[in-house]
Amino acid sequence: MTIKSMRDALNEALHHEFERDPRVFLIGEDVGGFEKDGQPVEIGGVFGVSKGLYRKYGRKRVIDAPISEAAIIGAASGAALCGMRPIAEIMFADLTAVCFDQIVNQIAKFRYMFGGQCACPVVIRMTTGGGRNAGAQHSQTFYPIFTSFPGLKVVVPSNAYDAKGLLITAIRDEDPVIFFEPKVLYTEKCEVPDEAYAIPFGEAAMPREGEDVTLVAFGQSVNWAVQAADELRATRGIRCDVIDPRTPSPLDEETILESVAATGRLVVIDESPPRCGLTADVAALVADKGFRDLKAPIKTVTAPHTPVPQARELERAYLPNPRRIIAAVEEVLA
Repeated sequence: MTIKSMRDALNEALHHEFERDPRVFLIGEDVGGFEKDGQPVEIGGVFGVSKGLYRKYGRKRVIDAPISEAAIIGAASGAALCGMRPIAEIMFADLTAVCFDQIVNQIAKFRYMFGGQCACPVVIRMTTGGGRNAGAQHSQTFYPIFTSFPGLKVVVPSNAYDAKGLLITAIRDEDPVIFFEPKVLYTEKCEVPDEAYAIPFGEAAMPREGEDVTLVAFGQSVNWAVQAADELRATRGIRCDVIDPRTPSPLDEETILESVAATGRLVVIDESPPRCGLTADVAALVADKGFRDLKAPIKTVTAPHTPVPQARELERAYLPNPRRIIAAVEEVLA
């Protein structure tokens, strides 16, 4: 397998699906390009994920939209209802507040409201999370919000391999999928196959295994959990299960509950604020269905309940980190 960044892996997934299915198209801000002297000049998206598509497939399948998230989502949802397979790109997850009604009151409910007689197979891609000093209005997660709405599937990959396989699954899915791309992970690399492959939704990954403590983490928090698990094992002999659910919706409850049944201890990590988030959701799941297996209270490691700061030092203090995860593990083992 070839070593690839998450950006390149996502780009490969788009190229695979564009070639496989002529109904697939991309719409968003600056995802395509323009013509100069009769020749295509490519932009390829602000983060470079869609490079090569405009030059190969042209403006009919790679559509540069006006600066209007409502227009992007409206066009994509209408096309999906008419048999196309649109991929809508929203530059930052924070900007879905502009088109929130279309996503949660329309797209998420089409199949249900029409008794299963129609599908809305649209993928809405967006960057998410902190770590790039982008400020309070461009660094939020938003995946806990969309996870709470029935009718939407929600994906948060933590590495390049998962990103490619999950995006291919999302594009082929008959339901609307909200696909979150942690912007800080675009340059992170790992082994990724050149060929197309699909990773099923609702199946968690376990990058580390152990019998002492269960760590459940989402998105870029998975990397912090792995670093903490490696340090705990090397310095203290503490072995941790690290669970990456990959898809908050559908959630792989079985893997989480089986791990907690074996370890008896749970720490849940996410960069989102603590109130009404995925850490609270997983903690409630285990408290409800796995309470008798617990040997210690559940601990969560999150950002504080405050907007994301822009200053580098403040954002570094705001986000969870391996040190805080290690402290939580030590507390549940005390």
